[in-house]
Amino acid sequence: MCKKMMHYKRYQHWNRKGDVLVVCVDEETSPLGLVCGNSGYNHKRVKPKLFYLLFLSLISFSFILAPQFLTSPHSFSLLYSFSSEERGLDPKTDVNACSSVSNGSICCERSSIRSDVCVMKGDVRMDSASSRITLYRNNDHSGYVLGNLDENDEVLWHEKIKPYTRKWEKSVMDTIDELDLVVEGEHSGIHQKCDVKHDVPAVVFSTGGYTGNLYHEFNDGLLPLYITSQHFNKRVVFVILEYHVWWIMKYENVLSHLTEYPIIDFSGDKRTHCFPEAIVGLRIHDELTVNSSLMGNNKTIRDFRDLLDRAYWPRIRGLNQDEEREARMNMEKLVSSPSSETKIVKVEEKKDLKKPKVVIIARNDSRAILNEASLVKLMEDIGFHVEVLRPQRTTELARIYRVLNSSDVMIGVHGAAMTHFLFMRPGSVFIQIIPLGTDWAAGTYYGEPAVKLGLKYIGYKIHPKESSLYDEYSKNDPVLTDPNSVNDRGWEFTKKIYLDRQNVRLNLGRFRKRLLRSYYHSVANKSSRLHHQSQ
Repeated sequence: MCKKMMHYKRYQHWNRKGDVLVVCVDEETSPLGLVCGNSGYNHKRVKPKLFYLLFLSLISFSFILAPQFLTSPHSFSLLYSFSSEERGLDPKTDVNACSSVSNGSICCERSSIRSDVCVMKGDVRMDSASSRITLYRNNDHSGYVLGNLDENDEVLWHEKIKPYTRKWEKSVMDTIDELDLVVEGEHSGIHQKCDVKHDVPAVVFSTGGYTGNLYHEFNDGLLPLYITSQHFNKRVVFVILEYHVWWIMKYENVLSHLTEYPIIDFSGDKRTHCFPEAIVGLRIHDELTVNSSLMGNNKTIRDFRDLLDRAYWPRIRGLNQDEEREARMNMEKLVSSPSSETKIVKVEEKKDLKKPKVVIIARNDSRAILNEASLVKLMEDIGFHVEVLRPQRTTELARIYRVLNSSDVMIGVHGAAMTHFLFMRPGSVFIQIIPLGTDWAAGTYYGEPAVKLGLKYIGYKIHPKESSLYDEYSKNDPVLTDPNSVNDRGWEFTKKIYLDRQNVRLNLGRFRKRLLRSYYHSVANKSSRLHHQSQ
């Protein structure tokens, strides 16, 4: 079923120059993909004009006599409906079918299993009271009325959308607010008055769902927001459903590099906001990444990280200056009463600066490293400068970014906190400790994206004896010997057993080999950086 959904593609587009063309494309339709059925809106036909009948006849005649016409890259310009399979295109290279929308048009991309995106261009007005975004356009007397509204209403097109990037996950999508997107003619009654008129586009999205989990905040929110809006060069207004003040405060450094305008709370702001264009929903490529082939300007995940760098460095400079000021004050106190101990401290600090730095992202609940103290000692014996980071929900991200951006190696047990690999410099090392039953998720959500960022990724898959579950189950139990069979029973079993009840006690003899590889890699990297800086 999932495979079918991945290949399913349907676009609907209202074209200002023509009339309504209802095109539903599905793997189960005819070779031409011309099946008009249940597509999320209702339509009824009224008496058309003679010209329109002739026009439809011409199109139908073309479909019958020239099926190859639809598959040509130069297809009839009025048909704003595309299918990657019908056109022989690779979906990965079919960049944003709604990227060029004519004025007075609405275009919806519904091809992705992850999210729907609709683009409205023209006189766009937002009404939070009715959860409705309306596009007003000239009445062209097409002879078609779409929607469930009164006979006298001139509703030309009606779409529904939930602007959140986990479309395939019904349980969470059921919690997301739904919007009505409507196209109306100019004579459909009194238009909503524009209380606030904007001269730049809007991007509308939800921060509901799994917001509150670091992985989802980046994967489902910030990265799709970057993908969808970065080409506007900050000349865009963000309109948020299920608005959270804490989310705005947490990511204000990043958001200020994507928009230079105040962010609008869709439900909380009762004024009618008018825009020349609105993108409703966010585009998403894959887990924690940016696919350059789907970006019009070839941006990659490294460009997103560069944005994080620009976003956090002003705050980091402030933190550094505060610490330097405090260090000078402490030094002045020590100088006033010099001792041999002061000299030793200075020497040790200089030595540590030359050592490769490793950061352990320590967990505060399950999947903790039970022999963490022994691990720290082992790493110090190898030659690392070690720092243990215990992020809390309230920890300022700029502080975490500063620690990881200056490190050579990051180590942590699989979980949402591994999202912090985005804060590492390309070329550094990321060691992910993989508990039993988490192989696929560890690789898919963090390992593969880390490689795309340019990190040296090392996955350390623990043996059953390194899991705390070894003390709870017999050595022949499927929980230890066949985690896949347990995962196949459903998410609730994976979560209850492998995520919520498992800790790790590392075999330091095994793990030492990964640490040595990381150490030598980091030393070589440091030498290379110093060489380039000296030139």
